[in-house]
Amino acid sequence: MADEAKAKGNAAFSAGNFEDAMRHFTDAINLAPTNHVLYSNRSAAFASLNNFSEALPDAKKTVELKPDWGKGYSRLGAAYMGLHNYADAVSAYKKGLDIDPNNEALKSGLADAEAALARSSRPRPGASPFGDAFGQDMWVKLSSDPSTREFLKQPDFAKMMQDIQKNPNNLNLYLKDQRVMQALGVLLNLKFQTKDPEEVAETSGGGSPERKEEVKRPEKEPEPEPEPMEIPDEEKEKKERKALAQKEKEAGNAAYKNKDFETAIQHYSKAIEHDDEDISFLTNRAAVYLEMGKYEDCIKDCEKAVERGRELRSDYKMIARALTRKGSALVKMAKCSKDYEPAIETFQKALTEHRNPDTLKKLNDAEKAKKDLEQQEYFDPQIADEERDKGNQYFKEQKYPEAIKHYTESIKRNPKDPKAYSNRAACYTKLGAMPEGLKDAEKCIELDPTFSKGYTRKGAIHFFLKEYEKALEAYQEGLKHDPQNQELKDGIRRCVEQENKANRGDLSPEELKERQAKGMQDPEIQNILTDPVMRQVLSDFQENPNDAQKHMKNPLVMNKIQKLINAGIVQVR
Repeated sequence: MADEAKAKGNAAFSAGNFEDAMRHFTDAINLAPTNHVLYSNRSAAFASLNNFSEALPDAKKTVELKPDWGKGYSRLGAAYMGLHNYADAVSAYKKGLDIDPNNEALKSGLADAEAALARSSRPRPGASPFGDAFGQDMWVKLSSDPSTREFLKQPDFAKMMQDIQKNPNNLNLYLKDQRVMQALGVLLNLKFQTKDPEEVAETSGGGSPERKEEVKRPEKEPEPEPEPMEIPDEEKEKKERKALAQKEKEAGNAAYKNKDFETAIQHYSKAIEHDDEDISFLTNRAAVYLEMGKYEDCIKDCEKAVERGRELRSDYKMIARALTRKGSALVKMAKCSKDYEPAIETFQKALTEHRNPDTLKKLNDAEKAKKDLEQQEYFDPQIADEERDKGNQYFKEQKYPEAIKHYTESIKRNPKDPKAYSNRAACYTKLGAMPEGLKDAEKCIELDPTFSKGYTRKGAIHFFLKEYEKALEAYQEGLKHDPQNQELKDGIRRCVEQENKANRGDLSPEELKERQAKGMQDPEIQNILTDPVMRQVLSDFQENPNDAQKHMKNPLVMNKIQKLINAGIVQVR
């Protein structure tokens, strides 16, 4: 039964019916509550609906049920990205790559999250623009306002507000609760359209945790000092050999620093003769061979160090160092893309022993070099055109997954062709995979800013996601390059109709609620609402009509007001 519901959910998701997909996956979860794939699929459905606050708990449950599954962390990272918690997204993608270092989706997600984190203009990582609203006087404001006073008697509401006060970023998790929206309006001195306090159902909350009594531990009596033991002759001889080995190692290190590699080799070899239980002598000699270009000798020493280290149960960091050095030698010997495979595998083994930043960098460099060589070896514009034509044929037959396969092959054969990205974006849009489609549309524009199809693809995706302002910007930018394009003009007309609908106050309660929730997650809307000047402007519009008339003459102010109207935050009546 669960498999049947899951299959229905997958079919609905592929058709772009995300609401239906979410319901089918929920039915499947009720039948098989420990199946991690079901939570992963429902998280993807919520994310496609831009309902990231619901996608996040499902992603967390996926990771909880299957902590060694890389895709779960991909879902978790995507949910955090949707909530603009870029630091948490980076952390999630990195944890996934620890488990599945070759996962392309995780690598791509990590790159996007790190870029978004770098672009963030917030004063500190993790800070929320609403942080000041949840200060020490929050409770005073809420208890003073008649519309929120009754909420404070409800334990679950008090718990939510405490959670938000501790970490304002958690506001995104509670935006669907009308009481939280009402409280936010009071704290920001704004009037959101929410339910009356009487309409919000009261729920019971838990009590305060009991304090644990401190248990005094009895003081530990001092242990008697051990009597001195006589050291056997074998032990003395062993210590002497180790001391001699350390002296040879120090001499080898000095010779290595002076670029006297032959002398360094001699000293490290003597150290190995004196003491074969310290694999650092082998790894040091391997480093010298690496510098000398004797890569095969370097690899032999590294393999011997790993083998001996496992026998002796040596420090895992030392084994990781030997593997990293072997990987470096294999990279030096690589002449084609296939030669990088054993090096990449060796670096990955090293990272399982010890996650060292230097090893990780070497792995990334090797993977990049392999990918670059593969592209050079694989590059063929003629085959790329043939694959794109095959994709076009499948697109006409509405066989979108098969079309994507051929467009992807076309891109591999010629990564600089914007048409292939544009066509694949159209396929992703048909399948409801909006994030992937948007990424391809933006890549298409990056490769050829004058190619109008890129703008129509981007605008259509934003319009589908009900991001009408972003869609309008995409269509208008495209018209700058192709003023007579009818598809772009039609797109602008549709966006203007939606904006006029918001301006006239013709939005249904469901549309208004959806726009408000989405708007409150938009950093630009958050910045407008926390801007002291704009807060005063909004207050004047509500209470001081004369000053409001003056504000309407300021185009910058009116532009921001229009953004709030489009987001459903401000209503026109």
